[in-house]
Amino acid sequence: MHTFLIRGGVPLQGDLRCPGAKNSALPVLAASLLPVGKTVIRGAPAITDTESAVRILTHLGAVCERQGRELTVDAGGDVTGVIPEDLMREMRSSFIFLGALLARTGFAEISLPGGCEIGQRPIDLHLYAMKRLGAVVTQEAGRIRCEAPNGLTGAKIHLSFPSVGATENAMIAAALAKGETAIENAAREPEISDLADCLNAMGADVRGAGGSSVRIRGVKALHPCVHRIIPDRIVAATFLLAGAITGGSVRVMDVIPGHLGPIPDLLEQTGCRVETGPDSVALTAAKRPVSVGTVRTMPYPGFPTDAQAPFTAYLGLCRGTGVVIETIFESRYKYVAELSRFGARIRTDSRMAVVEGVDAYVPANALAPDLRGGAALVLAALAAPGESRIEGARHIDRGYEPLEISLGSLGADIRRI
Repeated sequence: MHTFLIRGGVPLQGDLRCPGAKNSALPVLAASLLPVGKTVIRGAPAITDTESAVRILTHLGAVCERQGRELTVDAGGDVTGVIPEDLMREMRSSFIFLGALLARTGFAEISLPGGCEIGQRPIDLHLYAMKRLGAVVTQEAGRIRCEAPNGLTGAKIHLSFPSVGATENAMIAAALAKGETAIENAAREPEISDLADCLNAMGADVRGAGGSSVRIRGVKALHPCVHRIIPDRIVAATFLLAGAITGGSVRVMDVIPGHLGPIPDLLEQTGCRVETGPDSVALTAAKRPVSVGTVRTMPYPGFPTDAQAPFTAYLGLCRGTGVVIETIFESRYKYVAELSRFGARIRTDSRMAVVEGVDAYVPANALAPDLRGGAALVLAALAAPGESRIEGARHIDRGYEPLEISLGSLGADIRRI
């Protein structure tokens, strides 16, 4: 097991560049199965979830090559429709391959996904979308089998919740379906728009992405393309919070400031100074930050659930009492017990956390329970004067390129053992 050894209490200073978005790279990688030939994906983050997606693509029959942050996926050969359970269990987003397999082969057999245990991630909306497009779905012994031997047909799909994954699966599948598909109450995240840009570069006809209504007119075939992944807004927020929680000054470059939603404004409310450029966000920490009242996670453009844990770690050092309400996942407070080892005062009740600010964190040994909770613990360790250990780095590696490199470039004393 990899462990981060962190000697905290050092204000982080400097500039760093934001990598490509994990939550954009994964559906784009799935979409690379649709065209016959080589698709080039630039800005693909070097994280373990991307590596898991590459292993799935390789198993399915694609040939993948990586050079730095550039991935080439050649799906010009035969593609199988079956993903074994061990590969599905590697990450929660593995279900995103369902729509691509149905569109490419007319058949898909997969199991339930794995990854972080942050609560239920229902697949019913994914399966509902595939059924609306004409797939026949059967479930048995933990395996899900979808068949569309005569191809998929466009349909109206009304999502009861703006699920990002279901929206992406429906978009990918509908790109090669006969006729027009309308997705209502679609997710509006920037990653949805990025996927649409990639599909359109392949020759698809996707309109309205980024809004609540997405229209896809199916085409007969797609062609390979070159596509650059958008910056990772959650990683950018984490780096800004690293500067805020350590009392430092950090500038994140190669970012799209508008994608950060309410986070810069909330940081300003705590007393930080935030300056936004065309493709950068700079933060200077408050000398004694104050709490912001109530923060409620919501679908985009609301406060992102993926930033909830790191932001809560920062609230733990803000003067006063704050309230965090998690509306997306019901088990996203598993990190709180570990965060309390650093001296945080947080009481949780179902989906609500009450955060009473303390003057300082103390060094501790903690275990990362999941990806974003692990990032929160790293932030606490950076703020605590003295030596801390964060075990379970594998969870953090799922969504962050090696933190010992990125945070180290800002002056953090962090190493992997």
